[in-house]
Amino acid sequence: MKKAIIYALAYLVIQLIASTIVSGIMMLIEGKAVQMTASMFIVSIVLSALTTIGVFLFLHWAEVSRNWMLTRPWAVILWCCVAALGTIIPSVWLQEQMPELPNLLEQQFDMIMKDRWGYFAIGILAPVAEELAFRGAVLRALLSWGKNHWVMIALSAAIFALIHGNPAQMPHAFLVGLMLGWMYWRTGSILPGVAFHWVNNSVAYVMYNLYPTPSLKLVDLFRDNLHVLAAVAFSLLILLPALYQLNLRMKRE
Repeated sequence: MKKAIIYALAYLVIQLIASTIVSGIMMLIEGKAVQMTASMFIVSIVLSALTTIGVFLFLHWAEVSRNWMLTRPWAVILWCCVAALGTIIPSVWLQEQMPELPNLLEQQFDMIMKDRWGYFAIGILAPVAEELAFRGAVLRALLSWGKNHWVMIALSAAIFALIHGNPAQMPHAFLVGLMLGWMYWRTGSILPGVAFHWVNNSVAYVMYNLYPTPSLKLVDLFRDNLHVLAAVAFSLLILLPALYQLNLRMKRE
């Protein structure tokens, strides 16, 4: 448990240091304090992601092996991507049934998602860094500490949600964290989670640029509640078969 907390705090500290470094460099260049721009946020995310990957691998907090890939799990990776597509609308629908939570990072998120380089940070690097840290390190430590794997998966998902630091993102992050934790527990590899995470973040990026309205609800997309429920049902028809296939196919190397 202690190791898991250390890994999560280390991830958070790396993010804070990266942001401070970027702000400090810009202050030296401009000769005064400057407000964070989209480019600065993106550089900060890229720096923190690369540093996270480097630190966690160098210190052996997370282990990377080719063994699982040598089993040629292409069908598993494909079904992980399908499951990610099927998860998004039901997760958003569940979140909309809850009391509205404050979006503390709305402005930063808006700037990053509207920038074309934002996809590189959010869609490519973030899934690798977060899976390495939260499944490859935090969850691995929890699974070696606790006996009930579902309790440990739920605990890691809660840590994953809290580290986001934004109440509006936490419900979806927790639900996705459960899925990602299950995939790691079944395979012992972060790669299924990276595939799932990549699709999730990529869809979020595309949808944000198609409908750049932070307050957009499902009913705004699908016209009325009946169509919203139909969209949720259709998504479940994608998600449930994908979970069934993953349950059959996922195994350790």
